[in-house]
Amino acid sequence: MFVDTHCHLYNEYYSSIEEEITASKKLGIGTFIVAGCDRKSNAEVMELIQKYPEIYGTLGIHPEFVHDYREEDLKFLEENLKNSKIVAIGEIGLDYHYEKESKEEQKKLFTYQLEIAKRNQLPVVIHSREATEDTITILKQYPEVKGVIHSFSGSLEVANIYIKMGYKLGINGVVTFKNSHLKELLPSILSSIILETDSPYLTPHPHRGEKNSPQNISLIADFICEYLKISKEQLLKITNENVKSVFDI
Repeated sequence: MFVDTHCHLYNEYYSSIEEEITASKKLGIGTFIVAGCDRKSNAEVMELIQKYPEIYGTLGIHPEFVHDYREEDLKFLEENLKNSKIVAIGEIGLDYHYEKESKEEQKKLFTYQLEIAKRNQLPVVIHSREATEDTITILKQYPEVKGVIHSFSGSLEVANIYIKMGYKLGINGVVTFKNSHLKELLPSILSSIILETDSPYLTPHPHRGEKNSPQNISLIADFICEYLKISKEQLLKITNENVKSVFDI
């Protein structure tokens, strides 16, 4: 069974989490890693991992919420990291698309959470938007920390830098977009990818514009297999081995 390594299965987006899990299993997706982003979603992740055996979680403060988090939100992360179903610190990182004025605050928050990951020997799930140079510079200060570059869509040169640093690349519906160059990188990065949906966002073609679902891992996998002329079994083996090399699930 495939793993959706990054989704936001929050109640505000889905009327029935159980139905999403059941429908996904019928399409060969059996495990889900739900990413926390802020105070509310981190608390919901803790509820989901207790309720559903198929769901694991990550806890983190997304750079988008750099102005909204409180000290107790970071304490919440640390207090819940001993739970065996919390498999990473994330979604953390830098986002300069909307928040250009908060670069220094973002870097401070990012570094603090990397310190948490280092202390707890946990991987990280990295969000980096229009901030590649700063992201790489900061990650290089934490060579002990490994993880995933979520929603990777950079150049082959950048991909190779991350891979050399020990990171896996999260590939989602963006790879199916007609204007995306990401598919052209697949032959070179295949051995270092994992699959994700980022549901409810980034729905793959031909359903772009609709609400995304973990079920669409099947569409992403089909696209990659057809483009690379490999079997689904080959892709499953590669991606599941990569998942296990990062996450303790």
